[in-house]
Amino acid sequence: MHIPKKGLRALCNAESYAGREHSTLAGIVMRKDLITDGCAFSRVTVGGMDATDGILRIVHTLGRRDINVILLSGCVIAFFNIIDPGRVFECTGLPVICVTYEESAGLEGDIRHHFPGDTARLDAYRRLGTRTPHILPDGQTMYLRSWGLDPADAGLLCTAFTCDGKTQPSRR
Repeated sequence: MHIPKKGLRALCNAESYAGREHSTLAGIVMRKDLITDGCAFSRVTVGGMDATDGILRIVHTLGRRDINVILLSGCVIAFFNIIDPGRVFECTGLPVICVTYEESAGLEGDIRHHFPGDTARLDAYRRLGTRTPHILPDGQTMYLRSWGLDPADAGLLCTAFTCDGKTQPSRR
């Protein structure tokens, strides 16, 4: 991938759920000049293990050959529904970057608490690996995991697709 390329496109994914059963995934195709160039939606089960399939449905629905990278806003969504970015990379051939916005000790304890005995979910979380801090030009820090490209290039792409600041965590 030629990162300085002006026509680079990312499929940026995020989710939101308000109900108890399903969460909506949104996939937005964004050009490097920050122009939105397409979108698709999918649904996943809150507390399920179908998040990876939801991301792959968005890629399939869009049917785009000009997407260069997939950006995920978190790998653990919809009440511990864990995305497998390695599988997304293998199925699409596109590099995947998972972005989070806060430093944390991890979610193993929460997974054990909410899903006692669910070793498959715990193993899926552990396979995500560690996060690499990336400091944006304005000093904000985001935390990255990447598949199909090295962490330095993942950081360059995140900088290119961040207009200013970072996504702010919700205030409780």
